Amino acid sequence: MLAAASVAQFVFALDMSVVNVALPAIRTALGFAPLGLSWIVHVYALTFGGLLLLGGRACDLYGHRRLFLAGLTVFGLCSLAGGLAQEPWQLIAARAGQGVGAAAAAPAALGMLTATFPEGPRRVRALGVWSAANAAGGGLGVLAGGLLTEYAGWRWVMLVNLPFVAAALAPALAGIPAAQTDQHDQRERPERLDVLGAVLATAGVGLLVFGVVRTDVRGWGSPATVATLAAAAVLLAAFAVAELRVPAPLLRLGLLRSRWVAGANVLVFLAAAGQFAAFYFVSLYMQQVLGMGAAATGAAFLPFPVCLVVGSVVATRVTSARTPRAALVPGALLATAGLVWFAFISPDGGFLTDVLGPSVVTGIGVGLVLAPIASAATTGVAAREAGMASGLFNSSRQLGGCVGLAALATLAARRLGTATGPAALSDGYALGLAVAAAVFALAAVVAVVVLPRRRSGTPGPQPAAVPNRLEGTPS
Repeated sequence: MLAAASVAQFVFALDMSVVNVALPAIRTALGFAPLGLSWIVHVYALTFGGLLLLGGRACDLYGHRRLFLAGLTVFGLCSLAGGLAQEPWQLIAARAGQGVGAAAAAPAALGMLTATFPEGPRRVRALGVWSAANAAGGGLGVLAGGLLTEYAGWRWVMLVNLPFVAAALAPALAGIPAAQTDQHDQRERPERLDVLGAVLATAGVGLLVFGVVRTDVRGWGSPATVATLAAAAVLLAAFAVAELRVPAPLLRLGLLRSRWVAGANVLVFLAAAGQFAAFYFVSLYMQQVLGMGAAATGAAFLPFPVCLVVGSVVATRVTSARTPRAALVPGALLATAGLVWFAFISPDGGFLTDVLGPSVVTGIGVGLVLAPIASAATTGVAAREAGMASGLFNSSRQLGGCVGLAALATLAARRLGTATGPAALSDGYALGLAVAAAVFALAAVVAVVVLPRRRSGTPGPQPAAVPNRLEGTPS
């Protein structure tokens, strides 16, 4: 089970970054319009982020293993379709399908682990392996994208998913009985999915992601962006109200009364925002300022995932002996220091002087942060709500990456203005990296203030057969 969940998370993280390096080659091969090219990235973020809450709750209702197998199969088939695409619309449709599959399988993978491994050192170790696989996939995606695009062709950035999908499906089919991942009795499950909540959550999160990712074209202050974000806020507010009035909510809001759950979701939002922005700006700095090619940039990124894994291993040991807070706070401070170091990049710098050192410090710090968050987000969560908590956690991470990257990219663009020289580019990217450092510093403050010192927090009362419609907790 741990192998299946970790390999699946690796390929989902890989797919988030492997395509970016290949975008220029895809535009040339399939004849994408300049504005249409961005939808290769945006449509995946839109479907993945918008459907995570629904996917997480569906895992609780219909079984983690079943949703894991179905989602992973859809993801693999759509990866194959994308690799064989002959027209722009075919590739965009395939990317949308990948997002749908990942939205079902990602929370199912985390839900399988939390439902199987009881709280304590065994769960911490399992989630440490899962987190390390996630970190390695995100970091190696840049390296794989550069090497595959330059030496094998852009289609392989899609087809490379297939062996990993097969590697995750094999142990899941052979060694994970359904009963092992669904510990609670079928009769205890709500009979029907919260359809109203599913519609409101999917539409609200989808509009939020859409509004944010399109700021690269429209800007934050444009009427279209403001209207989209306002509509998203209204739908999400309606979702919160609706969840208080249904007997079997898509997201039980009482879950957020736990300082562990609430704090972990805020932390993963901030950590994803800082990490995605760091990857983005450092990649652009190496290519557009230092003049490195796609393959060289990918190879230069290798210290990042290696140090992320090192940080994850250390964090797992610390968390097993103490609490997630013990690794999160120093990790966030170390990531802050690394990104502050990155903010001193210069137009006449080089890999050894401006990239390698801060990559090591930042990578270890981010690894220390990311590994314990999943453990914190599932502390005190009942098995019947493992999918719900997993969907919320993955949604927070996805939204953090989208919002953080869009916001910091906008800040950097405003600093650049119309300038395109190396000095101006370096200055803009340095600003983005400095703000990313501030985001991790804020994460350290949140970890200190919100997370309990001891692993004693619980998410409050669990739902019973007769719910109170105002609170969503037992009467």
